[in-house]
Amino acid sequence: MKKYVFHVLMLAFVLLPLGSSVKAQGFFEKLQYGLEHNFLLPGNEFQISDGYELSNITRGFFRYPLSEKFKLELGGGFGNYSGRDFTKAKYSTDLVPFDARALYKIANWENWQPIIYAGAGILNYTVKQIPWAKQIQNPQKEIETAGWIVWFPLGISIDYKVAEEVTAGLTLGFNYTLSDDLNGYRQGDPKDIWYHAGIHLIFGGGDSNADSDGDGLTNSFEKTIGTDPKNPDTDGDGLKDGEEHNTYKTDPLKADTDGDTLGDYAELKQYMTDPLSKDTDGDTLNDNVEIQKTMTDPKNTDTDGDKLKDGEEVNTHKTDPNKADTDMDGLSDYDELMTYKTNPLDADSDKDGLKDGDEVKTHKTDPLKMDTDGDGLNDGAEVNTHKTNPTKADTDNGTINDGTEVKRGTNPLDKSDDVPKDQPKVDEAIVLEGITFDYNSANIKAESEETLKKALRFMTESPEIEVEIRGYTDSDGSRAANLDLSQRRAESVVKWLQDKGIDPKRMKAKGLGPDNPVAPNDTPANKAKNRRIEFVRTK
Repeated sequence: MKKYVFHVLMLAFVLLPLGSSVKAQGFFEKLQYGLEHNFLLPGNEFQISDGYELSNITRGFFRYPLSEKFKLELGGGFGNYSGRDFTKAKYSTDLVPFDARALYKIANWENWQPIIYAGAGILNYTVKQIPWAKQIQNPQKEIETAGWIVWFPLGISIDYKVAEEVTAGLTLGFNYTLSDDLNGYRQGDPKDIWYHAGIHLIFGGGDSNADSDGDGLTNSFEKTIGTDPKNPDTDGDGLKDGEEHNTYKTDPLKADTDGDTLGDYAELKQYMTDPLSKDTDGDTLNDNVEIQKTMTDPKNTDTDGDKLKDGEEVNTHKTDPNKADTDMDGLSDYDELMTYKTNPLDADSDKDGLKDGDEVKTHKTDPLKMDTDGDGLNDGAEVNTHKTNPTKADTDNGTINDGTEVKRGTNPLDKSDDVPKDQPKVDEAIVLEGITFDYNSANIKAESEETLKKALRFMTESPEIEVEIRGYTDSDGSRAANLDLSQRRAESVVKWLQDKGIDPKRMKAKGLGPDNPVAPNDTPANKAKNRRIEFVRTK
């Protein structure tokens, strides 16, 4: 017995380091190695009930998976074939067997695997103790006490996965040899056999083709890439590891492969974006920004179709990537930026009272110039107030531009009032008929507006002329009071013209009271004629 223990320890010493070395090599990671110890029951000519003895055979082996069901096993060992003859004398033979076996997995019940096997091998035997029956055999038959023979193992085993890469099992088997010499006795020509029952322990790759978690990746491959062979979704993103690796090429160890804060499952199944790219459409906005912040389409570079990338709109131009015309002025953001150079955030870039789109499409004015034709009137005033042409400085073709006409009070749509009439001579007086005041006051009545506009037009059209504006009264009242009233009334006219832009240095107010009447102060009508304002050219 001590000899067998020594042999078992020696076999373990040889096989275990070899197996560890094999495991260290990636090429052989599917390879398994193991030890098996069997109790042997011989079968030969000595068929007596009390002639059976149990002997031992120890075997080491390597297994390699050929497919999910089949494995190849190569093994070798040593043991003893012994029992008692008809006389109850002992016989004993040492065995050193080598064999190759084909293993077939009948089923796979979680950690349990029933296996059947069949094989063939060679066996070296040495008869150590010849039975006493050999001495009394009549006639004696010669035997070979040592040599090599062919043998065939058959059997069944049940394996249990104890831990990762560790399997334990039980074996029952039948072994048939092509020799009748193992028991040191020959009678007739039956072949010696033996039965065995044993236990084994297997280390290494186990079933490399198994997919324990059903994720489409074999256990061995999952170990290679670092995923959990017992968890079909290692990163917990809702996608099986096999889907990620084989179909989508995402990282089964990262729930968000591209790092855009959108999980791989959400990108593939919900948003249909690329889980391998932070910016699916290449518009410089990350997919999560488009989905969660800007509400743009992460699969469309230009969500609003204005020919500007969403990223440009958000980061550079500050326009709305969901609106082709951010400021609603009738021009797309692209046209404003690339064609007209207007502000896509301001409907009226030049602040002339007209939208940029109206200027470009309707009025044909310059959306970057308040006064397209340079006539002194902004485009909005020409279109909305004066009804003049904002692209033509002199709408009525009367030789005076629209701004000047408006300023002096003439009609920019009527060319007949553009050219001034003959100017008065120096010291010539012109009565401005129609200028009236409140009773005994210098307040100009509203009905005087038209006459004053004519005076304004005169002063505007003749910038070289200087005038004295004279005020007169009738003869009613004291002279001093009339002189004061006429002076104040003349000054009111000067102020009105000054407020309209006439240089005050060109005008002088003078009140003359009742002097220089143009009619006798004998009737109300004549008195009204004497209450007047005159322009007298002084230069």
